[in-house]
Amino acid sequence: MAARDPHRFVNDLDEEALGRVVARLESRARDAVFAELFEKYVGRLALSGAVRVLEVGCGTGAMLRMLARQTGFSGLAWGVDQSSHFIAVANRLAQEENLGGCTVFEVGDAHELNFPQASFDVVIAHTLISHVANPAEVLREMARVVRPGGTVAVFDGDYSSLTYAYPDHVFGKHMDEALATATFNNPLIMRDLPRLLRECGLVLTEAWGDAVTEIGKGSYFKSFAETYVPYVKRSQMLPEEAVDQWLAYQRQAMAEHIFLASCNYYTYLTSPAR
Repeated sequence: MAARDPHRFVNDLDEEALGRVVARLESRARDAVFAELFEKYVGRLALSGAVRVLEVGCGTGAMLRMLARQTGFSGLAWGVDQSSHFIAVANRLAQEENLGGCTVFEVGDAHELNFPQASFDVVIAHTLISHVANPAEVLREMARVVRPGGTVAVFDGDYSSLTYAYPDHVFGKHMDEALATATFNNPLIMRDLPRLLRECGLVLTEAWGDAVTEIGKGSYFKSFAETYVPYVKRSQMLPEEAVDQWLAYQRQAMAEHIFLASCNYYTYLTSPAR
């Protein structure tokens, strides 16, 4: 059975699988290391005044809600996602956090945004571009809807660098590769972005990389493994018993504080060429 990125095909997931992904998106946003990466590039964006921000592929709205809680934010944070389930969760959580007045969440296709040209001051793709069917189409749409002088921010991982320590190094490498293949439609896309950005009408203004690493104990990589290992098993890329043994080892390693996992993430800040 071929691997199917659960985020790309989110509308095919059953209720249990949707619940796992929702929990992952929310726990990831609360993870201190991951939140720091978001705040690092948000701090470089011009967010004062009546700014209009769009997050494409907003999921449960976790990152936009974090942005809307930034001190001094008085603009409008708009999120679109292909999943009506995610959008319902995003709207509910925004209301519960008293952010309904500065956030809007609606169903939309990242490849064909339902907004006029130059509608937003800032457009964000936060761990989206690795999942979409056509990254170039999404980048062109982001370039289209941002105003002249505005900013398009793209943040995602290079998932060939995703690795979990495992005593059997050969199987561990196979498992790392299987996790990346089962979870991401475009696991290596961040390597292509310097070229794609230019082709899609965006000029690179700033870029950097960060390594997310957990040693001893795990939170970010714990929820990653527990959320996405079922898709490795479903793809039948590796023997199910061996995959279960790998996951059991990761849980035991966390309990014994001998755990290690890591992945490289990259941030690109760009402006429209027009």
